[in-house]
Amino acid sequence: MRHALALALGILFSNAIAASPAPSIPALATQGPASVSGVSSGAYMAVQLWLAQAPRFEGGLATVAGGPYACATSVFEALGPCLGRSALDDAALLARAQAALASGALPAQPRGGRAYLFAGARDGVVAPATTAALARQLQALRPELALQQETAVPAAHGWVTQDQGSACDQMQAPFLLACGFDLAGQLLTHLHGPLQPRGEASAGRLLTFDQRPFHPGPDLADTGYVYIPDTCSAGGCRVHVALHGCRMNGAAIGDAFARHSGLNEWAASNRLVVLYPQTGAAATNACWDWWGYADAGFAGRQGAQQRAIVAMLERLGAAP
Repeated sequence: MRHALALALGILFSNAIAASPAPSIPALATQGPASVSGVSSGAYMAVQLWLAQAPRFEGGLATVAGGPYACATSVFEALGPCLGRSALDDAALLARAQAALASGALPAQPRGGRAYLFAGARDGVVAPATTAALARQLQALRPELALQQETAVPAAHGWVTQDQGSACDQMQAPFLLACGFDLAGQLLTHLHGPLQPRGEASAGRLLTFDQRPFHPGPDLADTGYVYIPDTCSAGGCRVHVALHGCRMNGAAIGDAFARHSGLNEWAASNRLVVLYPQTGAAATNACWDWWGYADAGFAGRQGAQQRAIVAMLERLGAAP
């Protein structure tokens, strides 16, 4: 009887631990405009954030396997021309962005900024031509944009690393591609200028935090990740937001993207906090909302997922 009671109490105690929420995201007095990067659906969301939340993200934009702003207003567009299944209409896409500017869904845009666009040469999901269309759209919207494009790496669809993940031309979970190419270092250098040499992720902490106060809807997960270098505990660091792709959220691959993206090593030696928000169970295919599956206003400044990420940034920027 005692053994059964002890076992029952142990199970209850274990369940209580499992059900306990993650801690709050820390207030770190971060400074300056954030930079943002993303892969696949995360790349589309990164473009939305960069344009719709200007100037908050004037630290720069980086996309991996991404496409134009407001490319899709339905799942049919998302799965068709926006993946390169048919030709994109540059004039129509620019007109959509200009209409969003005219309506106030997008704020007035600075003329410049910095953007790094990566398209894998063997990407069979988002065609490199889709990323090329993004480049043309951004240059039309921001004529003085400092734009760098990388199209020569023989990568499939996923986030490229030096040595983490599957073979470079093999798309499989966790969608990290070991291509011998330091994508994290390349994009951060373009966005932030000369950096200190790559450090060690052990010079910081990868933490989980409770996302529910920022957006309680099931399209965002209960838990997100944030990497905090030891040197950032006292405040004054910049923030980089890194957005996973479809089928890459915590429920699907755990912390693989947040731990092995390569961003943390550069962040550790360059006083950069890396925020890894996570989609939830109601997110279609674990994707970020870039065609309106959760919110008709997804692409504008009032988009629900965008506002949640902005609120996370505001919390990081608060005084401890």
